[in-house]
Amino acid sequence: MRCFMIHWKMVREILSLALPAVGEMTLYMMIWILDTMMVGKYGGKLAVSSVGLSTEIIYSFFNILIAIGISSSLTSLISRALGAEDFKKAERIANAGFKLSFALAILFFVILFFVPKQILLLAGATEDMLPFATEYAKISAFSFFLLTFSSTNNGMFRGAKDTKTSLYVAALINIVNLSLDYVLIFGKFGFPEWGVRGAAIATVAGNGAGLLLQWTRLKKLPFHLHLFSVSKKEDFWEVIRLAVPSALQEANFSLSKLLGITFVMSLGTVAFAANQIGIAIEAVSFMPGWGIAIANTALVGHSIGAKNEKKAHDYTFYSTVIASILMGMIALVFFCFPEELIRLFIQKEEIEVIAAGALCLQVGAIEQIPIAFAMVIESYFKGTGDAKTPFYVSFVMNWCIRVPLSWYLIYYLQYPIHVFWMITTLQWTLEGLVIYYLYHRHGKHIFLR
Repeated sequence: MRCFMIHWKMVREILSLALPAVGEMTLYMMIWILDTMMVGKYGGKLAVSSVGLSTEIIYSFFNILIAIGISSSLTSLISRALGAEDFKKAERIANAGFKLSFALAILFFVILFFVPKQILLLAGATEDMLPFATEYAKISAFSFFLLTFSSTNNGMFRGAKDTKTSLYVAALINIVNLSLDYVLIFGKFGFPEWGVRGAAIATVAGNGAGLLLQWTRLKKLPFHLHLFSVSKKEDFWEVIRLAVPSALQEANFSLSKLLGITFVMSLGTVAFAANQIGIAIEAVSFMPGWGIAIANTALVGHSIGAKNEKKAHDYTFYSTVIASILMGMIALVFFCFPEELIRLFIQKEEIEVIAAGALCLQVGAIEQIPIAFAMVIESYFKGTGDAKTPFYVSFVMNWCIRVPLSWYLIYYLQYPIHVFWMITTLQWTLEGLVIYYLYHRHGKHIFLR
């Protein structure tokens, strides 16, 4: 009976951290989804394709460097420091991480603002896409700058087992962004009809409002953030040491994804629009996995800091089960109602896009549980301070499976777009199996007891 109660207590602890994180991630993704939806309703497949390509590029930079790199590094390091009750170390790590983020924010703002056209051309943008895509990218460079700070702060809050602050911030961002989306894209309430430009401006305004709210809550952390303090090189190095493998893992995934998109673009605008809409919808299913993985990283880190390895394994077991159940339920929706979901994002006359996108979603339903396994088990390794193992697995799966098959079947043989989704399903399935095997070999406990 005691064991049963402990287990249920652990489940509640996971959910208490994961659900706000899931809500936060869902709200952030809603910005992308509703931007895509409104832009699609406004300008059709050309506008969707243009904004979709710009978004992929911008958020690839952001996820690689900040959201996955520095932010996840801070969550892991701060959680272990607090688990060991070393508050001074937590403070030093937080300050070093913030300064690294500031430097990266400046660098990539300059790149995205001043040379977006060149980047878009390298990514395979067509001439008819460039006007929309370039304008969206230049304005969204400001969003990148603001998101850098908010994501870095989120890593600190999560390390302190506070996922609610990030949820409140995401809610405010959505309220501001979506309100302005409607007004500025379609020209409502006397405002000009700015279309794609309006969507980008709305996103910047929302991120600015969210950052202001977040800074008012920094005092809730069990340490202080000093913007102008002197940080030691060993603190920078500790953040970088963990951030680099995590960033490289996301980089290899994002770059292989971008390369895959260039292959998809060779199939034409219909296939590309269907793919981008499918990706936007599938992003919703990632939210439970991401949220629970974030919670597991923090909980595993605290457990390792407190020298309780068994507890770290138990958290990982229950996190994997919960994520698989939730993502499995979403998979059923994808499989049963694909056309209804695609129609939300495109004009009803785009029959070919709807049909192609629906088939992609049905294929994508199959990969949801493997993704849950991969995300959560990889978070265990990161929570222990081992970011290299997930990187190695992800690298092999993307560059030995996803990219070669995508090039051959999509770009060379010109197979239909749903085959591209079959390739990603194979990649995620193999990644989930391999990372589980490595976890099983690494840990003293296994899932199937």
